[in-house]
Amino acid sequence: MLLVAELGTRLKEARLSKGYSLDDLQEITKIQKRYLIGIEEGNYSIMPGSFYVRAFIKQYADAVGLNAEELLETYKSELPGTPNNQVSQSMTTSPSRRKVSKGPSNKMMEAMPKIIVGLFIIVIIVVIWVLMQSRNSAGPNATDDSVPSEIEYDTKVKPIDTEKDKEKEHKKAQTNDKQESTDSKDSTKETPDEKQTEEVKQSISAGTIEADGATTSYTLKDANTLKIRIEVSGPTFIGIRNQQQQELLTDTRVYNAGEVVEFDATSQNYARIRLGNSTQAKVYINDEPLTYTQQIVTQNIVINFNKE
Repeated sequence: MLLVAELGTRLKEARLSKGYSLDDLQEITKIQKRYLIGIEEGNYSIMPGSFYVRAFIKQYADAVGLNAEELLETYKSELPGTPNNQVSQSMTTSPSRRKVSKGPSNKMMEAMPKIIVGLFIIVIIVVIWVLMQSRNSAGPNATDDSVPSEIEYDTKVKPIDTEKDKEKEHKKAQTNDKQESTDSKDSTKETPDEKQTEEVKQSISAGTIEADGATTSYTLKDANTLKIRIEVSGPTFIGIRNQQQQELLTDTRVYNAGEVVEFDATSQNYARIRLGNSTQAKVYINDEPLTYTQQIVTQNIVINFNKE
């Protein structure tokens, strides 16, 4: 049983080095906390089955950065085994369930192409009938004579007979062009209501350390939005919750170097950011970097948003 104790100790040390609590690990792996404690203590009797022991250990190892396959191979003699007879039984019984019935469903499949062709022919007949009805409803007397031709319209325009009339028409056209140009310029003038107001720069208060020692509260003022961006430089757990402690970030997990977490919390008046390793995560509020009041590894950042 010494090997089992060493396995649990090794996993627990890796968890602590990552700065994860058992609650954090429960959020990451979705494994119940009591099973995580059982793995660290080597108490596998509380597990729902031997299969889950190996599966839970693999998830635990992956979450804390250990080689799961290597751990399972090293301690395989001390871990509960998976019954082979269940696997063999499922393999022997599965072929019988795969027998294809040659009942009415197969006959329906054979008749399906004929049914499709018949439906296609019916659709064509309906379309032809609709077109014929539309043409008949127009009536035999509907001709293009009812529409005045372009030639007839042009003949109604009084022709310009003299050079003097041509000059008058030319000056009139120039006057109209100048008037249109002036109207166009006036329409593009910016009205006082359309002028952009001067931006009011947002302010973030100095952080206040809460009683638990791991939480720092900040207040965001003079801002219309609350947009959170977290740039990750190394493995760290990230989660975002609202005031009711409900998860806002759908992808709550351990993020690696180069990843960026972005979340728009404008609809909220409170956002709690959980950082598993704050030394490897930089928080920006509306593209403005946040200065950490506490220089601790695992901490909570609370943003109180006073909407204008």
